[in-house]
Amino acid sequence: MKGNVPKIVLQLITNDKFRSVQHRVLAQEVGPRTSVASFFFPGAANKLKPYGVIKELLSDDTPIYRATHLAEFMGQYMSTGSSISVLSPFKVTRPC
Repeated sequence: MKGNVPKIVLQLITNDKFRSVQHRVLAQEVGPRTSVASFFFPGAANKLKPYGVIKELLSDDTPIYRATHLAEFMGQYMSTGSSISVLSPFKVTRPC
């Protein structure tokens, strides 16, 4: 599994509150630096469990992404090879 999968899943389940970016550190001279570590490796029993937006993080009850299971997500990830486009198929389409 490629290294940025947990960051992309974090973006999906937080409704873009935490976005996946290229890792880089711009340390400041003064003040704390905050890091978030995430580990994502569901067992075989959870392979088809749907992962979706955490309801408590929705400010207006409108999710940006639909729920998906790991097999579908990884299939999309492996076919695109890009963290930028992997979430596009999971975006919720809104009526005009």
